[in-house]
Amino acid sequence: MLDIHPFIIIVVVLALVFDFINGFHDTANAIATSVSTRAISPSKAIMMAAVLNFLGAMISTGVAKTIGGDIVVGHIEQPIIIASLVGAIIWNLLTWKIGLPSSSSHALVGGMIGGVLMSDMGLAGLNFAGIGKIVIALVTSPLLGMVMGYIIMTVLFRVFENSSPSKLNHRFKKMQIVTAATMAFSHGSNDAQKSMGIITLALFSGGVISEFEVPTIVKILAATAMAVGTSLGGWSIIKTVGGKIFKLEPVNGFAADLNSSITIFTATMLHLPVSTTHVVSGSIMGVGAAKRIHAVRWGVAQQMVMAWVLTIPCTAAMGALSYVAVMAVFG
Repeated sequence: MLDIHPFIIIVVVLALVFDFINGFHDTANAIATSVSTRAISPSKAIMMAAVLNFLGAMISTGVAKTIGGDIVVGHIEQPIIIASLVGAIIWNLLTWKIGLPSSSSHALVGGMIGGVLMSDMGLAGLNFAGIGKIVIALVTSPLLGMVMGYIIMTVLFRVFENSSPSKLNHRFKKMQIVTAATMAFSHGSNDAQKSMGIITLALFSGGVISEFEVPTIVKILAATAMAVGTSLGGWSIIKTVGGKIFKLEPVNGFAADLNSSITIFTATMLHLPVSTTHVVSGSIMGVGAAKRIHAVRWGVAQQMVMAWVLTIPCTAAMGALSYVAVMAVFG
């Protein structure tokens, strides 16, 4: 085996690449509703999201510790971490290419599971209690987003039932800028921490740091990588989330963003990794159903759910294959 330090460098580079891709892959979800309703121009939305993603990423490390400490039992080898990142990156690029919203969180967890299973650690190396907690959070968060989106939209309809639709949407178009900002901040607070957790895990397992605490420089690097990725946008995913699930109006976008940001930030405070993609998509489905069940394009929603279901097994397979490739090159 090579000295561990080159592996650590590879892990750091791949984790930052993952964060960069996450920036234009998942952040598209954070601004999709406000862009699709024309509450804010795409260029301004992207720059606002980039700044708020950076700030959100700096506020906490609880999710990073969950990702870094709750998936694997005992010492984890650097090739496993490399394989998990490669698998997740490949999946994110494939789904981005076809404009299909999928979860970077699921991709990272799946890639790590595949790498561990293919290594000498095998099944015994997986922390099933920790994985179960992560999977439950990932699965229940979009369902919660859908239910709460339905409730919030129903309440807004009742409160403003006597208002003119044009005046109502004009009012909420301005308010939607605020919820888009909170959405971007909450996304940064949860998603950037996943790469922080991976880098810190590599540093800890390689003996570079003595305890599993995220160094400040790691927080800055991960936050910066996501902010730069965000600045490039993710137009194909914005089109899918912002227009293909349900034809959004400003009041709908406000309800979806408000609900999503609350759900994601609550998960961050509970140190639980969730998928921005899933939460936002679930919120939009709930908001659309509150207006009219048939207003939601359930065929598109079905395709997205299928991608959600396939992400972990597909990235686990990619992580396993990546581990074999890494060991063939460096073993």
